[in-house]
Amino acid sequence: MTTTKGLEGIVATTSSISSIIDGILTYRGIDIDELAEKATFEEVAYLLWYGKLPNQSELDQLLSDLSANSAIPTAVIDQMRLYPKDTNSMAALRTAVSSLSLYDLSANDMSRDANVLKAIKLQAQIPTVIAAFARIREGKEVISPKSGVSIAENFLYMLTGDKPDKVAIEALDKALVLHADHELNASTFAARVTVATLSDIYSGVTSAIGALKGPLHGGANEAVMAMLDEIGSLDNVESYVNKKLENKEKLMGFGHRVYKNGDPRAKHLEKMSRALGEITGNMKWYDMSIKIEEIVTGKKGLRPNVDFYSASCYTYLKIPRDLFTPIFAISRASGWTAHILEQYDNNRLIRPRAEYTGPVNQSYVPIDQRS
Repeated sequence: MTTTKGLEGIVATTSSISSIIDGILTYRGIDIDELAEKATFEEVAYLLWYGKLPNQSELDQLLSDLSANSAIPTAVIDQMRLYPKDTNSMAALRTAVSSLSLYDLSANDMSRDANVLKAIKLQAQIPTVIAAFARIREGKEVISPKSGVSIAENFLYMLTGDKPDKVAIEALDKALVLHADHELNASTFAARVTVATLSDIYSGVTSAIGALKGPLHGGANEAVMAMLDEIGSLDNVESYVNKKLENKEKLMGFGHRVYKNGDPRAKHLEKMSRALGEITGNMKWYDMSIKIEEIVTGKKGLRPNVDFYSASCYTYLKIPRDLFTPIFAISRASGWTAHILEQYDNNRLIRPRAEYTGPVNQSYVPIDQRS
């Protein structure tokens, strides 16, 4: 046997959901650039689940189904009220999603139709959970979801209680499209490993959320914003970044294991960050980000990944920093559930081997003879 640290370069399964070939990301064969400019998140979710873009009737039905399933059980809200005030937002999401299964009568129905409906339920309910948790910890009343609006609009409404403007909705919707799926990333692989045991879809998504929680996966966008806060102003960028590079310290938001010539999603978020900065009259975060990119790319050849500009986008939208990764989960739930459905359709238990590096030829030593 040969080993590869982090399974880098190992092809673990086949999939028809998304691909990264020669630096080009596609969902079901459609270039992410085209989807980012033309598709809504709901269209992308349908594409990932059903393998094709919806016609108007199919999209209307999906929007109706998402609206019908967006409310969460009162018992889950009551549980969130009992969480400690300083609970990590991803830990709260992980716990609440696991709890949702207790109130779904079809949680253990493993038929295809039941699992597709559960995918829709989870996609609809995760934004509601996140918004509810955010308001509960601030001592505010939980806002019920609206019917007949997009996931992006609903989330911003439930988070603030105000009707979001068109630009904010479009910005969040585009971010959701860009984060929806990304081949066999850590959280998606975790979900597939879990459901390959024929565990239920809620268990798979809970596993995925646990993986996404880590700063080397979903938590990177929070770290980017923390860096921008630490730098403080455009004047401090050059000295800060140069010091980091001289000390060989990692700068969050740069580089990606599967992209050698830059993350194709980053440019869309860069444009959105600029637009939001112009609309809000505050170019600080955008200008700082651009300067950081110029220095890091110029000196190290590293390009921004999807996390880098998403940080400033969400900040311009006045979203609390610790909700950045949960928003990632809103989007990636579509990809997780698509992969879970695909795993169920052609399942084999995922059980790799490990190369043993411990001692050999050992013998049992009686306890009274041990040092």
